[in-house]
Amino acid sequence: MTPNDLHSFLEEKYDLYNRPNFIESDPISVPHRFSLKQDIEISGFLSATIAWGNRKSIITNAMRLMEMMDNVPYDFLLHARPEDFKPFLRFVHRTFNGDDCLFFLTSLQYIYREYNSLEPLFSSMNDHGSEHAIGRFREIFLTCAHLRRSEKHIANPLAGSAAKRINMFLRWMIRQDDRGVDFGLWTSLNPANLVCPLDIHSGRTARALGLLQRPQNDWKAALELTTSLRTFDPVDPVKYDFALFGMGIMEKSRMI
Repeated sequence: MTPNDLHSFLEEKYDLYNRPNFIESDPISVPHRFSLKQDIEISGFLSATIAWGNRKSIITNAMRLMEMMDNVPYDFLLHARPEDFKPFLRFVHRTFNGDDCLFFLTSLQYIYREYNSLEPLFSSMNDHGSEHAIGRFREIFLTCAHLRRSEKHIANPLAGSAAKRINMFLRWMIRQDDRGVDFGLWTSLNPANLVCPLDIHSGRTARALGLLQRPQNDWKAALELTTSLRTFDPVDPVKYDFALFGMGIMEKSRMI
């Protein structure tokens, strides 16, 4: 496949999967239930955090979290007392357990009382890139008391993690188009600096298309993939996540 053919192919698949009918079966459906910026951020961040495994289970458990916050996550976090968090100790999604959940909620409470949004915590992305911005966010997030085990649920690119889930969340918040899937809420941040979410599905597709050579699905591979995608759209390279993920999940029964 020539570069021009590959570009056309990616554009075709991006157009196919970046549509509102994609929302219902994806974890992004959870923040799409809200209209307030902070509610979208909180529900989106928590949904992305538990976004591994069966997608139906992810959505079900993310919605359960929202219901436990009376479907007003921002208001709940601003006003919650320590005893209001106790029911969340019973929450479990795969290896994300009640202790992890309690830590995430108390940390988010601190952040929203201090900053009123997650957006300022990623402000260094424009000047220093995603790796620095995610690292800064992680540092602030981990200032609240927590068990060591909970740290694994906040990806660390400096340790080599591909940071798939947080890169996906950042795509939701930052990418802007007229398709109605991504939110484009964080207008202060440049989508050109996003890193493509990388997992087993998108990685397999990217390698089959010659967009990625590195065999591991780690941070270096995510950067390599994003660099390849920037040759087709330097302004919005991560839009092709729709193509790679769509082919990897929706078309997994077929070889490229």
